[in-house]
Amino acid sequence: MAILAYGINYRTAPVAVRERVAFPEDALQSALQEATRLIPSVSEAAIISTCNRTELYLSLDPRNEDAVRHWLASTRQIGMSELASMAYGHWDQEAARHLIRVASGLDSQVLGEPQIMGQVKSAYEQARSAGTLGPELSLLSQITLSTAKRVRTDTGIGRNPVSVAYAAVVMAQQIFSDLKNTKALLIGAGDTIQNVAEHLHEVGIAGMAIANRTLANAETLAAKYDAVPMQLTEVAGQLVNYDIVVSSTGSSLPVVGKGALEAAIKQRRHKPIFIVDIAVPRDVEPEAAELPDVYLFTIDDLTEIIENNVKQRRAAADEAEVLVEDGANHYLRERRAHHSQGILKRFRDRAGAIQQQELERALRSLKKGDDPELVLAAMSRSITNKLIHTPTTAIRNAAADGRADLLEYLKTLYQLD
Repeated sequence: MAILAYGINYRTAPVAVRERVAFPEDALQSALQEATRLIPSVSEAAIISTCNRTELYLSLDPRNEDAVRHWLASTRQIGMSELASMAYGHWDQEAARHLIRVASGLDSQVLGEPQIMGQVKSAYEQARSAGTLGPELSLLSQITLSTAKRVRTDTGIGRNPVSVAYAAVVMAQQIFSDLKNTKALLIGAGDTIQNVAEHLHEVGIAGMAIANRTLANAETLAAKYDAVPMQLTEVAGQLVNYDIVVSSTGSSLPVVGKGALEAAIKQRRHKPIFIVDIAVPRDVEPEAAELPDVYLFTIDDLTEIIENNVKQRRAAADEAEVLVEDGANHYLRERRAHHSQGILKRFRDRAGAIQQQELERALRSLKKGDDPELVLAAMSRSITNKLIHTPTTAIRNAAADGRADLLEYLKTLYQLD
């Protein structure tokens, strides 16, 4: 069995494809169980699904990679050829290297962003709950998260906060000369929206509202920033009152329609509305971009701003790559050691059986009244002869067969130099 990392990300697929391939959080566990049931030879599975990537981590026979592609294409309703043109696959150590880079924020759209490590951890917790996390992926997750923590603490990759949320606020500042005269409507109540609210609060925005499907969640977040809480159903009627809209929900359908925005613009007498749709699938109907005075941007549009703000992290990223390589090598060694556990157990059991057999023989001799010194000497000789019999035979055969390489290995193994 081998480990496969298979998926798409923001580099290989546009948001329109990523939102189709993404797994809703409430469907993850059933998808994991389905993958282990329907993909031949898959014994373990984990899925990382965020706005920027959907990746499967599977333990399976390498001959079944095509079956993985077929399953993902069928379950996410994407054509095989379209998926194949955008997807990537990494095996074993390369899969570990890739996942460590992902968890460390080195493969993120925002270099060094911290949220991804928690998302990776959550993905493995989901797999554990679904019963699809076994020893192979457990080892991978342990080494991945420990290495990612080293990257965060030992390098400057996480300093000077840069995030999608921060980039959204920077873009808003470029459109509005003074945010202190604007009001923002934030849709959702997750980490990204909380970060946007924090940044907007820091720059002194005139007012904020938090809309969420669950009013209690909106109220909790709104209380931190002196914002107005509202339910998602109120959004359409409230758009007229806000200059900035930032949306990041987990909805599978748009929560802001073109018609609602068109009505809001008319009431605002064509005063512009700036919208950043960070969600995947998208929260705002794409056709809204056609409306005059509506400035709609998706997560992909933030790339340029993000690039301008990550230059200071690139030197730290070089340091981090060294730690990533160490982590990937550590994973390979631990995986090999893990796979040798069966051999080691048989080796120890055999030695233990010899020891027990000779001990029982010695005790019988002592009970008969034999000289203890002679009994101990005989026991030590017998144990030694039985333990070295197999390697002695191997050395003789290697010499007879002219296997200099094997002789050198045996010399190293038994420290005979």
